Amino acid sequence: MSITVVGSVAYDSIETPAGRRERCLGGAATYFSLAASFFTDVRVIAVVGEDFGPEQEAVFAARNIDTRGIERAAGKSFFWEGSYLENLNEAKTHSTELNVFASFEPKIPDAYRDSEFLFLANIDPVLQRRVRDAMPNVKLVAGDTMNYWIQDHRPALLEVLKGLDILLINDTEARMLAGNSNLVQAARSVIALGPRTLVVKHGEYGATLFHTSNPKGRRTELRTFRAPALPLKEVIDPTGAGDSFAGGFFGYLASSAAAGELTPAAWRLAMFYGGVMGSFACERFGTERLQDLSRPEIDARFNLLREITHID
Repeated sequence: MSITVVGSVAYDSIETPAGRRERCLGGAATYFSLAASFFTDVRVIAVVGEDFGPEQEAVFAARNIDTRGIERAAGKSFFWEGSYLENLNEAKTHSTELNVFASFEPKIPDAYRDSEFLFLANIDPVLQRRVRDAMPNVKLVAGDTMNYWIQDHRPALLEVLKGLDILLINDTEARMLAGNSNLVQAARSVIALGPRTLVVKHGEYGATLFHTSNPKGRRTELRTFRAPALPLKEVIDPTGAGDSFAGGFFGYLASSAAAGELTPAAWRLAMFYGGVMGSFACERFGTERLQDLSRPEIDARFNLLREITHID
């Protein structure tokens, strides 16, 4: 099963207690596609500037990621600068330069239109909806968002949620979207907005899956599964961990769907693989660790996570 992802391909300058990196390859679509590519075929829709060259293209090519949907535009690529010196769980933004991303209009190559899975990464919900409407035949749609869109673009975001099967956001965003500090009640409210599945990311504390077979999220049908995170000896850079989690989670679901029905066990395993991919992203700056990762390393870490979280 192939996944099309629409989002940002960018450069990041990052400072953490472990050091500093200038202009790392980053962006939500970059992290997602690298993580998901270990499980299934991935196609990217994004825009980059003239500063995106052969070295960056090679990162995608090394994982056989389809980049025909990455538009090249005159100007500079999206750029973000931030630090984690005060709290590794929360980035402090120092600079955001949208550059060519400011006028981004997603263009879907004809070769992408047979994609079975679609992931709408964290971008303007107006653009998310356009892509969703343009790909009506996908079998499963997942999306991400952030506090800015929740607070200042809520009507447009609510329209997007109606077309999602899965929403992946962090616990602060879930409470903000629902207007409820109780996470279980917040989850029920979010599911009532459209997506049948909500994945709430808790950073170093893992993630929780809330699911209902009823699109209105009736109280008696909400099912919950909690997946812990793998304790890491050292966190170098948490940038992109959430997008890598999404790539591992959705990529594993796509591979499971190709093999047959998406069973409850497949959803639980997807949560574990999401956590595994998120943990790898933290081990180096930017996408460095994902670039030299191997599938045997992923499976070994999955087995380690299963070993330390199971009682039998």
